[in-house]
Amino acid sequence: MWIMIAGPYTSGGGDAKVRAGNLAAMNRAALAVWKRGHVPVIGVNMALPVIQAAGEAEFEAIMMPLSLALAARCDAVLRIGGPSRGADREVEAIRKKGGRVFRDVAEIPEQAPS
Repeated sequence: MWIMIAGPYTSGGGDAKVRAGNLAAMNRAALAVWKRGHVPVIGVNMALPVIQAAGEAEFEAIMMPLSLALAARCDAVLRIGGPSRGADREVEAIRKKGGRVFRDVAEIPEQAPS
């Protein structure tokens, strides 16, 4: 399965340390998903290089639209961390298309690597 990792990025503060900590938590969850035999996907990791190329003023125009476009192609989502409107939107997008929603890595079935 392609599993989106949805968690807070800018929630809890806009400073660089908070964002870096939030992204590190998503990346750790992605590694755990990978170890269970699935493809982890993080919208922030896809959006940030595009935002960097476009300029920080384009953050809002790129971050969620790109993340939601990516969510549309995922089979499931792992929701981690605290409150986040963006992460909740990713969860809802995957839920609406019939995808599975996991709240803990242990809920994700193990799959043999292909």
